[in-house]
Amino acid sequence: MSTVSTPDSASRRNLLKGVAGVGLAAAGASANSAAAKTPASVHTGKPTGDRLVTKDGTSLYFKDWGTLAVVFSHGYPLSSDAWEDQMFFLLQNGYRVIAHDRRGFGRSSQPSGGYDYDTFADDLAQLVEALDLREATFVGHSMGGGEVARYVARHGQSRVAKVAFVSSVTPFLLKTATNPNGAPKELFDTFRAAVQANRSQWNLDVTMPYYSFNRPGAHVSEGLRESYWRQGQATGLPAAYHALGAFSETDFRDDLRKITVPALVVHGSDDQIVPLEISAKLTAGLVPHAKLIVYEGGSHGLLHVDKDRLNADLLAFLRG
Repeated sequence: MSTVSTPDSASRRNLLKGVAGVGLAAAGASANSAAAKTPASVHTGKPTGDRLVTKDGTSLYFKDWGTLAVVFSHGYPLSSDAWEDQMFFLLQNGYRVIAHDRRGFGRSSQPSGGYDYDTFADDLAQLVEALDLREATFVGHSMGGGEVARYVARHGQSRVAKVAFVSSVTPFLLKTATNPNGAPKELFDTFRAAVQANRSQWNLDVTMPYYSFNRPGAHVSEGLRESYWRQGQATGLPAAYHALGAFSETDFRDDLRKITVPALVVHGSDDQIVPLEISAKLTAGLVPHAKLIVYEGGSHGLLHVDKDRLNADLLAFLRG
């Protein structure tokens, strides 16, 4: 039988203090607080490994593979992981592919504010400049399409060769006097309420219309549903809540008119999240040199459900 020595009272007190300190530190780290500090070794505006610290101290995670740059902006409530099918395909075809997790999303830090398109575009611009990307093609999916449009409007086209919008929220989703065919604000209010009430369940439920898995005869992929849920849950609650207002209430019509480089607009005819009639068809009409491709029966989740066709269309666009 082994014996265990018993520490004296002072030692026990020190031990308990140490355990409590470790526990509090772990709890603070898991909370990923909005006030997270930037490591001293990371310099603002200079990429370090897979991280860029923006001017306001937000840490952006990004992926950077290969040469001949294609920059991807992901949709709500996902992360750069959503683009991996396209990134790996284009990497194999000789392109450099870059995708970041938007502030508050994925592995990027979660500040308490900055969830508006001016800030999203400025974050993207800082990453593009830090990597010194030139003649790049910018591709946005869903809310990422708005990010691409606002980036061009705020930062110009000096580093832009082409742009592509996939299932994009552009030009303007909200119903207003000047946009009578948009969706009423009350609809987006229900989304915000769902985020607060039970975000985990909402992130799972929305996958059915997102991928059109709710249609008769649809082949439901539980793996895709779980991947969406995983990415959505990694996004911070402030981003999940405030980004809904950003992508639904931001008017990108003037932004789109400033795009003069070649543009590709891809959308599914059965997009139940961002209907074709109030998005892609109007976007293509506002961008001077845009080509519209509609996938008959296509869902909002073209990146995965129609990945082979989308990959081929993106490659043809890049080479054209």
